[in-house]
Amino acid sequence: MPASRETPEQFRQVIDINLNGSYWMAQACGKVMRPGSSIINISSVLGLKPAGLPQAAYAASKAGLIGLTRDLAQQWTGRKGIRVNAIAPGFFESEMSGQYQPGYLEAMSTRILTGQPGDPRHLAATLVWLASDAASYVTGQTIVVDGGVTLT
Repeated sequence: MPASRETPEQFRQVIDINLNGSYWMAQACGKVMRPGSSIINISSVLGLKPAGLPQAAYAASKAGLIGLTRDLAQQWTGRKGIRVNAIAPGFFESEMSGQYQPGYLEAMSTRILTGQPGDPRHLAATLVWLASDAASYVTGQTIVVDGGVTLT
């Protein structure tokens, strides 16, 4: 929604779900997780770079989630042994992408350097790696899974 038409309530609702919800869930998990545990937040490439869509609230919430990820990692990795990272998916078919204007996803596909749309398996593989011991030296990072969209 264009920022000039978005109401304060609409903006707050997006922030409440995407940013505040992630914060409260991380806080609850951080109280009971054991050392060696991992929290993985789901941000978006829209938190890093605009994509021609009028989504100020969504972009702000996802950028805020990246900052939250870094701060929680700084607080909890050394003290509690809990790693905190995020992934930033690019454009994948989803419930949200069904709301885009007709032709938008096709137009975005020309910006995907790998030449293929995102597949949920790409995200799953990244999530499994971040949660595993193979990523035990990774914390406070946002891993972009976008086929190179943020490079264009």
